[in-house]
Amino acid sequence: MDATAADTPNYIALLEVPEEKMVVLPGASDDLTSVTFCIKEEDHTLGNSLRWAIMQNAQVDFCGYSIPHPSEAKMNVRIQTTEQTNAVDAMDKGIDDLKSVCQLLKARFQQRIRQGDYARAA
Repeated sequence: MDATAADTPNYIALLEVPEEKMVVLPGASDDLTSVTFCIKEEDHTLGNSLRWAIMQNAQVDFCGYSIPHPSEAKMNVRIQTTEQTNAVDAMDKGIDDLKSVCQLLKARFQQRIRQGDYARAA
């Protein structure tokens, strides 16, 4: 077992990731400053967090997501950027930024637990 697989929690390792987890939907602008991505097997849990992370980028004019239908396991994310970047790079940066936020949150959580700095249930 490689280090990556050993570090992956069982519930994530067991997920079957679709071969085309994310696709670009038709209608993207030629310069890719306006793109709609379809992300399969995701919902509001990722959608709102990812939208927030992408909107932190000053080169992003708009980012929104929608769940086309509750019975479909997919989410659409629309990104519109300035001419200084493109939506593909903005999505990539947003994913990296969200990952960094989660890593920081985890580190602070673990630190507080080690310090015993939390309220205990009565």
